[in-house]
Amino acid sequence: MPPVAIGIIGCGNISDSYFKGAASSKIVSATTCADLKHELAEEKAETYGAKAMSVDALLADKAVSIVINLTVPLAHAEVSRRILEAGKHVYTEKPLAARLADARQVLELAGAKGLRVGSAPDTFMGAAHQAARRAIDDGKIGRVVAGAAAVISRGMEHWHPNPEFFFKPGGGPILDVGPYYFTQLINLLGPVARVTAVATRGLPKRTVTSEPLAGSLIDVEVATSVNGVLEFVSGANVTLTASWDVWKHTRLPFEIYGTEGSLLVPDPNFFGGDVEISEQDGDWQAVDIEAFPFGTPNRPTSKGDMVADYRMIGLLDMAAAIHAGRPHRASGALALHTMEVMEGLQTASDTGRHVVIETRPERPAPLPLGSGEEVFLQADSKAA
Repeated sequence: MPPVAIGIIGCGNISDSYFKGAASSKIVSATTCADLKHELAEEKAETYGAKAMSVDALLADKAVSIVINLTVPLAHAEVSRRILEAGKHVYTEKPLAARLADARQVLELAGAKGLRVGSAPDTFMGAAHQAARRAIDDGKIGRVVAGAAAVISRGMEHWHPNPEFFFKPGGGPILDVGPYYFTQLINLLGPVARVTAVATRGLPKRTVTSEPLAGSLIDVEVATSVNGVLEFVSGANVTLTASWDVWKHTRLPFEIYGTEGSLLVPDPNFFGGDVEISEQDGDWQAVDIEAFPFGTPNRPTSKGDMVADYRMIGLLDMAAAIHAGRPHRASGALALHTMEVMEGLQTASDTGRHVVIETRPERPAPLPLGSGEEVFLQADSKAA
């Protein structure tokens, strides 16, 4: 298939990952970009060989068929609607919208126009998470009955250059980091049936210690510590702790418990990592992830560790899927389900009851074995 021309709206920090992903791809080409701060768009355009435009001009560009929405969470729904109204498919950063009602409107508009919606995160497509899913699907730990997930830190104000939006509607650990965890759980276990939770606000104000805003105060408007329970359609139940109020802890990202053994799954912020399995009460054994794509470490972190970072593959899969006429994995339906789960946790806390989750997306198809973006074209050839 010829490269699909894509445009990018929003040229902040995260845009570099998408530009770099497009630059190394034969499936897509990032041809245009736009930002309310036009100088940002010009900077990225010069760095990555794209053309800086106004948002209106980008949406009017007939050569662009998919637009990536990298705006702040509160703007996701409005910008996605504009993209769809312009007759283009949209792939958005997480979350799909700041509110479930807005997310539903985005998908309804896409359906009416015969267009596709894709959404980050796509980390569940990484080698470690696909290997964990294969272990579950192959019955290596028997029937999954329970599990525990944890995403815990002290928050964003000590490292992010402009952290205020993390503590406003559309932010918080559930909406900001939660999509990685919920999407991976749905990849592993299927859709969620109902949830319950307690959500609290650890601090009413946050003091920024990162530059250039060090010393400024942020009024916290969202829950920053949430303990919830998710019951899956399969019958499994998983506890979740999501907090930005913790200095230190020993919790693992995921522990999955089955009738015949247990599974340890790494941080879904990244695509690789160590997967371990035990048979009944036996010792932990490493699960080989090398046969799966998108697991080789390729980026150093600020601490000097190498991690697997293939952000953008959800869009590559979506572009290939549109060409082949098959479903894409990081779909709007999957993102809507995670939105309903996340909003359901807050509703459960507010009302003191279980909240039934109404959406029932299909579990994303597993990736074929292989290496690189060729696996998406391999999927295309099988679908054709």
